Amino acid sequence: MFFKNILLTGVLALMLSGCEPNDAPPPLVLEGKTMGTVWRVSLAGVDPQRKADLQQKIQQQLDRDDQTLSTWKADSVLSRFNQYQGSAPQPVSADMADIVTMALRIGQKTGGAMDITVGPLVNLWGFGPTKQPAHTPSDAEIAAARALTGLQHLRVIQGAEGQWLQKDLPGLYVDLSTMGEGYATDHLARLMEQQGITQYLVSVGGAVLSRGENGQQPWRVAIQKPTDRENVAEARVNLQGHGISTSGSYRNYYELDGKRISHVIDPATGRPITHNLVSATVIATTALEADGWDTGLMVLGPERAKALALKAHLAVYLITREGNGFSHWMSPQFKTFLIDQH
Repeated sequence: MFFKNILLTGVLALMLSGCEPNDAPPPLVLEGKTMGTVWRVSLAGVDPQRKADLQQKIQQQLDRDDQTLSTWKADSVLSRFNQYQGSAPQPVSADMADIVTMALRIGQKTGGAMDITVGPLVNLWGFGPTKQPAHTPSDAEIAAARALTGLQHLRVIQGAEGQWLQKDLPGLYVDLSTMGEGYATDHLARLMEQQGITQYLVSVGGAVLSRGENGQQPWRVAIQKPTDRENVAEARVNLQGHGISTSGSYRNYYELDGKRISHVIDPATGRPITHNLVSATVIATTALEADGWDTGLMVLGPERAKALALKAHLAVYLITREGNGFSHWMSPQFKTFLIDQH
């Protein structure tokens, strides 16, 4: 399994909503499992007889993505890079170079809050392939794990003959699960285009992307309320051909030494977040970009996330815990996608 550390947040953070009745036939819906989460593809105007062939092609694509990015598979491309203890550039695919480049860019813009080298800390707190700790990690253990992190230790090399990743810290451990759902969702969109399909809504976990319309109606997505109950909408949006992703702290957690431990780790402290921001949703040109920003904003917390969203002109929707209830905030850019709120 791959995205176990964001599974419970990602699967239900966004739900696909129905559209008003129209004369068009219902979309063809395909579903499956991948990377420790679920995928869903809704297609308008596609012959149902293509379902089996498309199902196979989708699953094969996602299996390849898993074999590239998984930290749960010892023989994945990313795991082999993490296991490598040298500093020589290691060849990678163009797609792998793209996801790391995007991660480094967003990491820089968030002041290091979105850090794909945070893997040692994720593992220390029990949200990676390792088991949950029996006791709260000590200051010394946290310091030792933090010493193995840092975006400055990783770089992408682009050349005429290919792409490479290079690290100058032997123990650097890259964890791309914070952007993997968006990466895979964009790949599904690309696959649909290759199959001649131009009206679709595709999702992997909490990352979604749309193109075209559902018959004569826009594709609509609902943002999940921060509750353990499923399919309770906070707001609905018309993606207008964009990608959307939600990161949240309200589902994936455990109790340790009497405290609630969130899966969202702050690289600056080496500890799980404790602020009251419980959900961050971002709409961007691609699902990959949205998936990177939502994690960084979750780490920053409500006030710094709002400031960055305004400064960077991001389409952002934040849900904050206020006593026994919740409050929401949206950026001006997000309002252009909003259909309604509940």
